[in-house]
Amino acid sequence: MAQYPTMFDPSSLVRKGFCPVHSSSTGTPAFETHSLYYEQHGTGDKRVLLINGLNTNSFGWDFQVRSLAPMCSVLVFDNRGCGYSGYPTGRYTTSGMAEDIIVLLEYIGWTASCQLHVVGVSLGGMIAQELALRISDRIASLTLCVTTPGGMPWQNFPPLQGVKFLTSLLLTKEPEEKVPTVLKMLYPASWLDETAMDDERQRSNREVQSELYLRRVLFSPKQRIIGHVSQLVAALTHHVSPDRLRRISQTVPKVVILCGDQDFLVDLRHSRDLKASMPEAEFVQWESTGHGIHSQRPTEFHELLVRIFNDAGAVN
Repeated sequence: MAQYPTMFDPSSLVRKGFCPVHSSSTGTPAFETHSLYYEQHGTGDKRVLLINGLNTNSFGWDFQVRSLAPMCSVLVFDNRGCGYSGYPTGRYTTSGMAEDIIVLLEYIGWTASCQLHVVGVSLGGMIAQELALRISDRIASLTLCVTTPGGMPWQNFPPLQGVKFLTSLLLTKEPEEKVPTVLKMLYPASWLDETAMDDERQRSNREVQSELYLRRVLFSPKQRIIGHVSQLVAALTHHVSPDRLRRISQTVPKVVILCGDQDFLVDLRHSRDLKASMPEAEFVQWESTGHGIHSQRPTEFHELLVRIFNDAGAVN
């Protein structure tokens, strides 16, 4: 596995590798369609699954893995069409990507009842909804961050500014040239200009996030255009009906919907739509916060997750 470098702290690593994903037609032998790259960090009793957003790999969870690994078992992975994972042929859907995760969980033996804490951001939150519909009995808590229940494709498009950002990124080749667009897409401009907390060099958030983005690029294989487009199609065609959302909120012990008030990719109303269909869920909205919610406010995000995990334990 030396040819697959990782950004995560090797001292917390328990295992990493590739999970084969198979498909078969009726009456024909199963064949491998692709594989999922995964890493487990920590050995705590609480099992945490972190699901990435659109066209991002698992290294975006670096802070949360470092902060959760001392107390939890944390599973991160690259979705199909991104990072070290494979690129299966055919249309990508959030339901199909959720099925990938079920295969991965069975592969590593995480199949116990009501022990899994699922955290999904953006596209990862859409996938998490489909996952919860399929294995709700295994899930202790579900955290849906800056995401949407979906609808018809034209209802799933980001706000106009977000469409412009995504189009620009699709047409830009060099990572260094992408940085300004990525930062404007994920974070409020006022926050980017502020001095970063706990930075010994007193740099701005813009400087710190630029460096982190480029560091992730160094550790990551370049995403192929087919993966970029296929994941986008999965997001645009996502839809979980109000009835199915209600079923999730009634069966998963602890559900939290988290959003920011300055999101250029997933309009705030979508989080409110989720809450309307999931009355048992807790709704959390952070001010002056963009789509990159877990990287803009990593400490607050970590503290929220710890509370959610503990609340779920109290419910159980």
